[in-house]
Order: sequence, then structure tokens, then C-alpha cells
Amino acid sequence: MLDLSLSKPSEIVNLLCDRLRKERLAQQMTQAEVASRAGVSTNTVSNLEAGRNVGFENVVRVAMVLGRAKELENLFLPQVDSLGDIMRYEKGATRKRIRKGPEDD
Repeated sequence: MLDLSLSKPSEIVNLLCDRLRKERLAQQMTQAEVASRAGVSTNTVSNLEAGRNVGFENVVRVAMVLGRAKELENLFLPQVDSLGDIMRYEKGATRKRIRKGPEDD
């Protein structure tokens, strides 16, 4: 497992795009096959593999086709290390919006 905490966003994008391409090839699928099954265009898959701007929903669609959607489950999970963290997380989940204070103006 790589520690990406010191990586630039562009480096992480490049790494993930390369992994995506390798996974597609390992499954012996063409870009057109992945695109068809994901309900996106072949250009979208090509752009995704090249690290060009592609919507997040399309990333999820392609991950699902490649059988890798399970790995998305851990994305943005709360980090809870104590009972206090859990209580703050649950309390925060019920908030509708964060209001600006007078010092934020």
C-alpha cells in the first residue's frame, strides 16, 4: 500500500488512472466494452485513463463495471477514534448548514 499523504493531487490522479487502465487490460476489456457496459462514451473512458477531467459519477460507473466499486466504500468514511468523535459525527450529520459567524465576514 502506498502512502499518498505527501503526494500532489495530480500524482494521485495519474496513479489511479494508470491503475484503472491496467485493471481494464488485465480483464481483457477494450475501452469500448467498458464504455458500453458503464453507459458512457468511449471518449469518457479514454479521458478517464488519461487523467483528463471526467465527472465523478463516470468514475463510479467504470469502477462498477470493473468490479471495483467495493473499494469506493471507504472513501470519505468518518475517522472516529473515540466515543466523543462518534457523538460529534452523529450530531454534525443532523445539521443542515453551517452559518457564518460575525468573524467570518
